[in-house]
Parts: sequence; structure tokens; C-alpha cells
Amino acid sequence: MIIGGGIAGLRAALTASQFVDVTVLTKGKIGETATEKAQGGIAAAIDQIRDSTEYHFEDTIEAGAGLCDERAVRVLVEEGVDRVRELIEMGAQFDRAETEAGGGFALALEGAHKQRRILHAGDSTGLEIEKTLAGKVMAERKVKIFQQTVSLDFIINNGRAAGVTALDLKTNIVKTFLSDAVILATGGVCQVYLYTTNPLFATGDGVAMAYRAGCEVTDMEFVQFHPTSLVHSKEFGDIIALPQFLISEAVRGEGGQLFNHKGERFVPELAPRDVVSRAIFEEMRKSGSDHVFLDLSHIGGELVMNRFPVIYKTCLERGLDITRDKIPVAPAAHYFMGGIKTDTNAKTNIPGILAAGECASTGVHGANRLASNSLLEGLVFGHRAALSAKSEALNPKHETSPKSLNLKPKLKPAEIQRYKLIIKTAMWNGTGIVRSKESLTAAQHKLEMMEKDLNFEPNSAEEIELKNMLLVAKLITRAALDRTESRGAHYRTDYPRLDDLNWKRHLVYKVSR
Repeated sequence: MIIGGGIAGLRAALTASQFVDVTVLTKGKIGETATEKAQGGIAAAIDQIRDSTEYHFEDTIEAGAGLCDERAVRVLVEEGVDRVRELIEMGAQFDRAETEAGGGFALALEGAHKQRRILHAGDSTGLEIEKTLAGKVMAERKVKIFQQTVSLDFIINNGRAAGVTALDLKTNIVKTFLSDAVILATGGVCQVYLYTTNPLFATGDGVAMAYRAGCEVTDMEFVQFHPTSLVHSKEFGDIIALPQFLISEAVRGEGGQLFNHKGERFVPELAPRDVVSRAIFEEMRKSGSDHVFLDLSHIGGELVMNRFPVIYKTCLERGLDITRDKIPVAPAAHYFMGGIKTDTNAKTNIPGILAAGECASTGVHGANRLASNSLLEGLVFGHRAALSAKSEALNPKHETSPKSLNLKPKLKPAEIQRYKLIIKTAMWNGTGIVRSKESLTAAQHKLEMMEKDLNFEPNSAEEIELKNMLLVAKLITRAALDRTESRGAHYRTDYPRLDDLNWKRHLVYKVSR
């Protein structure tokens, strides 16, 4: 059984379906995932003349600020080349460089990469990959898919997973799904923040489920804030509740420049994301503004429109012609380096529970993910999770046992939105780009007060999400308080230095029984 229909879940489904029956549960519809929103591209050292897996390894390790698992990174960069080539064989259409002999791939450069190794499909790379994998799954007809099904909790028998309970959103009936192996591929958690590029359903469900079941979670303090999300004009209304539109790092890779309100460039545009995000945050603080500017006007209009058609069209709809106008941008919560602790085979500490993609913490990202390694991680470890599940699934069962519970939500929609806003505001202000004991303690206090209000079993999809968001927010804040140093995406003003002597290690948490 696979929970999640993004790149990790679909790659796992394709691999597992070659040797066992597979069931996929998705909270939305197939294709409604963070994968389809990914703009920039997928990193892989397929250019063996100017690049190598060793160079990719070195860049990943350096970006991770001392906390990458070298074994996992080796797996990522070496197996990643084969996984990407398989995608191409399935029909994924990445941009080609017409000027190169033989029409090689047009490889892009992004922050903290020393070589051009980013394959892309315009600025819709994730959508191209999602379509390719989903198309292959559908064409093979080997996978049973339950859409609009929200997973609730694991069924644990004799210390191992035996399946999950899930709420069918179409019928409002809770069902039991039995399986000897469950792969969590539920994506990220960044909807716990007020400003985020993540889709609305990135509420940390898989991490919360796994933690409640007894799985270890790790690196929870490391949340990556993307430096450049579009700051919406007031004329388009209050869009706080909606995901921020991402202005891909590939824009800076093609020469986009950042300016403050004085017209000054203030940071190397292709520095690691944590460096650029904090620099923008500081410029905003000094100017009292909610944005800085990203300028592409010197690049050339035709190149901009051809390379970034979605960004160009979206900005134009908001009154900005990015071939001439500066783009108002600000950081937003974007990616979660932490999550469910796994080994390089996607296994957790609970037999029968595996995890892959953004919900998992394999150690490949360390304290700060290298740009465009996320899609690659989903491909590589989704495949590996399926191979690991093969040994677990000795007697696969995919029975569903409906239980009509006549669920009646305890909270009204307006109350749920109010509680979500409290979580998101507390996390943005207290556990955001820049943190301190004071801000973290204030966030922790707000979350604990809310927990008292929400001490009940959830009876709707919205209540489930709310409870999951609260649990994940508490874990992130706790870890950020515990780590008394600054490293990668975790920056504390009261402990601004890197402290390898005491903190070159991972924080691991597990529910108390």
C-alpha cells in the first residue's frame, strides 16, 4: 500500500506493481500534488563530460551544512542518473539545447550547484514528470487507486504495521485497508506556515501518522524557506490563505538579479537558499517593506518568455510584465528537510512502515537541501522503498472494510480556519526564517494552548488536517528550541554560530508510550 500520489508514490507504485498487488491512497485526485507545482527541474549528473556524480555529491554535502548522510547522498547521485534516464525512456520531455551536436539536454544552473545539471521542461518540470509517471501507472493498469481518501492512522499488530484506517471523502465512511507493507509518500508540511509555496494539502499528514504509530522523526527543525515567492498586489485581495506563487530559482540561474529598495544588489543570487532568504529578510526588516525586487529585464524578452512561460503568464495576469518590470518577491516556507527517519532502503523503526520523498528524512539533504534534489530524491527512494516493501509483503492483503460511523464534525469551518491561522501565524513569527528562544517559546505556548482546545478525536478531513498540522508544528518548534546553534536553514539570533563540537548530530524524537 502506498499513501500519496506524487513523484515518490508513483515511482514506488510502478516498481512495486511489477511483483505484487499495489493499492494507492491519495488525499486528492491523482496529479494534485506538490510534484506538479515544481518549476525549476531535477538535478542529475547526466553530462558525463563536464559533470560527474562526484561533483554532484560534493555540492549536496556542502549545501547540507555538515548533517548529510554520505551513504544516502551516494545513493541519490549515483542511482539518480539511472532513474532520470528511465523517466526519459518513459517519455518525459525535457528541454533540449538545439545548438549542441546531437540535440543534448539544455541543462540549467541553480543555487550552490557548481555545474549545469538541472533538467527542465520549461518551468513546468514537475508537471511533466507527474504526467509521465501517472500516465505509465494508468497505462499498465496494475495499480488500484483510491482517490479522495484521507489516511487516518496505522493499524499496528504485534509491533508491526498491518494497514491503515482512512476516510473516504466521497461517502464520509471510514474504511480499513489491510496490507503487510505501507509506503508513506505524503509530501511536505509547510502549510503550517503563514506564507508558503506548498499546496493546501501539504499539512504533514504522513509525518503525524508515523509519529503517532511510534516511528522516529528527525531533523524537524530544518525547514527551507525559498527566497523568491511572488508578493501579491493588494488589488488582488488578501491571499494569505492561498499558496504563494513560486518564482523558480532557475530564474536566478539564468541571470535574474536581486535588488533592494535603494536599487542595490545585496547578496550573491546563487548562494544557498538559507543565505539568500536571510539576506532578503534583513533587507525587508531594514526597509520596512514586505518585499525586495527580482529583475530579469536585462536577460532578453524572448528568452524569458520561452524559458519561463508559466511564470511570465502568471505575473502578467497580476499586472507584471517580467520582461520589463521588476518582480516583488519575498521568502516563503518551501521544503521540509526533516521527517520520518529512514535508512537508505526507506525503512523506519516500525516493521512494515516505509517512507519516501519529502515526508521522509533519509539524510540526503542535511540541514539545507540543494536546489532540484527534491524531485530526484522522490524518484530514487520511491523506487528503493518499493524494493524494500517486496520483502515485507509476503502475503499481501488489500481488503477494505467500510465502517459507517455517522461522523459529525465538532468544529465549524470558520473555527477550523481560525485555528489554522493561529498555527500558521505562530509558526511564521516564532519558528520562521530567524528564530530565538523568546520567539520559539512564544510559539510553543500558543500551540500548547490550542492543544487543550483540540483534545478530541477528529471527525472530518478538515479536523484531521488541523490535528496533524498542530502535531507537526509542535515537533518543529520543539526541535528548533532544542538545537542551540545556527546551521543551514535553522538560524537563531541568540545562538548565531555553527557549533560542530556539540551539535554536529541529528535530533530524533519518538512518541512516549
